[in-house]
Amino acid sequence: MPVLLIRSFQASSSAVLFFLLIVFVASPLVDARIHHHRWEVKYQFRSPDCFEKLSITINGQTPGPTIYAQQGDTVVVELKNSLLTENVAVHWHGIRQIGTPWSDGTEGVTQCPILPGDTFMYKFVVDRAGTYIYHAHYGMQRSAGLYGMIIVSVPNSVIEPFSYDYDRSILLNDWWHKSTYEQAAGLNSIPFVWVGEPQSLLINGRGKFNCSMAGTDQVCNTTNPQCSPYVLTVVPGKTYRLRIASISSLSAFNFELEGHNMTIVEADGHYVEPFVVKNLNIYSGETYSVLVKADQDPSRNYWAALNVVSRKPATPTGVGIINYYPNHPKKSPPSAPPTGPLWNDTEYRVKQSLAIKARKGYAIPPPPTSDRVITLLNTQNKINNHTRWAVNNISFTLPDTPYLVALKEGLHHAFNQSPAPDTYNNSDGYNIYDAPQNPNASYSNSIYRIEFNSTVDVVLQNANMMTPNNSETHPWHLHGHDFWVLGYGTGRFDPVKDRVKYNLVDPIMKNTVPLHPYGWTALRFRADNPGTWMFHCHIESHFFMGMGVVFAEGVERVGRLPTSIMGCGETKRFVRRP
Repeated sequence: MPVLLIRSFQASSSAVLFFLLIVFVASPLVDARIHHHRWEVKYQFRSPDCFEKLSITINGQTPGPTIYAQQGDTVVVELKNSLLTENVAVHWHGIRQIGTPWSDGTEGVTQCPILPGDTFMYKFVVDRAGTYIYHAHYGMQRSAGLYGMIIVSVPNSVIEPFSYDYDRSILLNDWWHKSTYEQAAGLNSIPFVWVGEPQSLLINGRGKFNCSMAGTDQVCNTTNPQCSPYVLTVVPGKTYRLRIASISSLSAFNFELEGHNMTIVEADGHYVEPFVVKNLNIYSGETYSVLVKADQDPSRNYWAALNVVSRKPATPTGVGIINYYPNHPKKSPPSAPPTGPLWNDTEYRVKQSLAIKARKGYAIPPPPTSDRVITLLNTQNKINNHTRWAVNNISFTLPDTPYLVALKEGLHHAFNQSPAPDTYNNSDGYNIYDAPQNPNASYSNSIYRIEFNSTVDVVLQNANMMTPNNSETHPWHLHGHDFWVLGYGTGRFDPVKDRVKYNLVDPIMKNTVPLHPYGWTALRFRADNPGTWMFHCHIESHFFMGMGVVFAEGVERVGRLPTSIMGCGETKRFVRRP
């Protein structure tokens, strides 16, 4: 502070107090740091489950490096695309991008993709502590290995409402041996070719495939150190915070630590009223923190087990080792790995979803009413004999010009200007338990225009697929926001009877939520973040096949757009070429 400025304040004691107040209020900003990361994204041969295949890596790693920051810090990632023949974009899942919607990393929505050989800079503030993830948001690249975790700690002056001795992260995933190109080609083919069940389940990027099932021309080596099981070493008597995230491309998971209870304390960056579970149901895009005490017999090791639920499992249990120090970390437990609950026990999974409430003293009450209700019916459909997923009979397609640029710059021909439907046109008579009698749907890239600062209710409604007696779990993720989870239910949503059951007292806030088979999920959010935001099923193949929508709010309030997000579609005119 310059001496002359200090002396000017000395003329008035009230001015001095005002100055001190300003310094006190602004002091957290002084402590905020900038974290620079330089990433090179490229293909490399990797063997995460002992089977060698081309994987997308970040600086040679998959999973990619974990980003560590403190609430209020700025993260800068300079990403060089060295994929040679593929574009890329990376989404920072759970980071709301307040003031930086162009850094959300959603190709076709907030940016043009990063071309091969180009470098793009993502810059954003992590405004809330918690456990988050990042992953590719171009094509189906996420399932090729482009993902990782983001850990945001609380400010130094803040004490969390639970204590632990050590902090560890566990990233869960499913893994295929076919390339994403093969999977995408099958999904878009006539006849339709499904991606099938994953070959392996990975814990922190490590699994174990039965190499005897590999072809003779395939490289599969069970002694490869890349596929040695993940080991969580624990000290007897200590308590561990496990930050558990699912980045799966298809599977709903049940995660269990043999012989140990887990106390859930955080979900998607929000504190949970603690409750104890034997195992954790976790859906693609969700993150949780659980507390685990190393209170079992220390003379042996235990299994960490990952099992598929909600789909009939065709993939072996994924395993890691809970190593009680000083036992040898590679010492296998004497028991068989836990197999988890019945895969089709939907009631059990719904009950666990309903048990997640906001922690007392930390609950943010939702607005008591909403200004708009959007009902999204999820169905499987046909379009010109292509198998697609649809929302309110519309199968979503991305435009060539990102919505954020099109709306900000008035490019009215860049996408369909007709409003997306707030409800299914036959919602009163639709039987969610029958295979659709008329499965035909339509393609569209129309969007939902939301009044800025309004409150929106979204009711997700599940239904039967085209296959009789089959309804799948869909984890839905909203970019740019957290929402209140007002409730879950089975059957068809009744706007009179079910709405009065909404939890308006202590609903948890999340950014990803499951829609259970033949059920409904209700959520509420404030449209208070200017930008264009994807809301979609987080199953990679389902989103690829059209299960998603886009919300636009307050785009006129967005600052000047960087030219780095342009260069495709009608945005080419805004980019100066040398």
